[in-house]
Amino acid sequence: MARYMEPAIAEKLLNSPEDVLGGQSSIATVVFADLWNFTRLAEKLPAQETVRLLNEFFTVMVDCVQQEGGMLDKFIGDALMAEFGIPLAHTDDEDRAVRSAIRMQTELVKFNRRPTGISKPLRMRVGMNTDLVVSGSIGSPKRMEYTVVGPGVNLASRLETACKEYGSDILVSEFTYKRLSGTYRAREIDRVVLYGTTEPASIFEILDHHTPETFPNMSAVLERFADGLAHYRRSEWDDAIGAFQAALELHPADGASATYIKRCLELKQAEPQKDWDGVWVMKSK
Repeated sequence: MARYMEPAIAEKLLNSPEDVLGGQSSIATVVFADLWNFTRLAEKLPAQETVRLLNEFFTVMVDCVQQEGGMLDKFIGDALMAEFGIPLAHTDDEDRAVRSAIRMQTELVKFNRRPTGISKPLRMRVGMNTDLVVSGSIGSPKRMEYTVVGPGVNLASRLETACKEYGSDILVSEFTYKRLSGTYRAREIDRVVLYGTTEPASIFEILDHHTPETFPNMSAVLERFADGLAHYRRSEWDDAIGAFQAALELHPADGASATYIKRCLELKQAEPQKDWDGVWVMKSK
């Protein structure tokens, strides 16, 4: 168990009277972290160098998870899955998950200063969601793994891939965001029906890992973005475009503002129904 979590937590778990390995339902925050385009970036690396690079990367990222009391679930290619709140819960598991994501992004910047053998710095997407999940040792008699299942797990995975839509590094669901006790630099970025789900959910972008160099004029950008989002939800396309363009002038790399300008131009031509409520439906993973 110490391979999945901090040894002190593993020892406490083993001394617990509850049979957590046999299966239990509990509230947990599920985190998915995946590298952007790693296969393409590493295609010219020798196989041994690719493995070495991933092992060094995962060593750093797992430390970020475990330092906040999270549990490594599994590696999925160049991605990792982790949980906070199982097998043992804390009163601030959502904050721990967000802090670990911020730490991962900050440590990735340091990691990219090392010689990696690839042409561009590595970039990572992180998505997380809080929900009731079923956890336990799942598998066959020949191979078992302690993991979680449930719709909330799928939502966290979809949020990780949704980072592509907005050019974001960290996205969290409203179910995580509303339970946070700490204060973070963040913005509501959309209300969406994610691919494979049926109910809309608000999603938020966490920005604490950014510096003035990576996200210039943040306060002004967030103010104009919020103004644009309000116009967008009222179908006021021209005003929305103006606000998002003002945000882009302050931060030309703001992917969310660029996405909304494209959307507004498309919706202006399509003329959505009068009862349109601003909910965006994701049609792909």
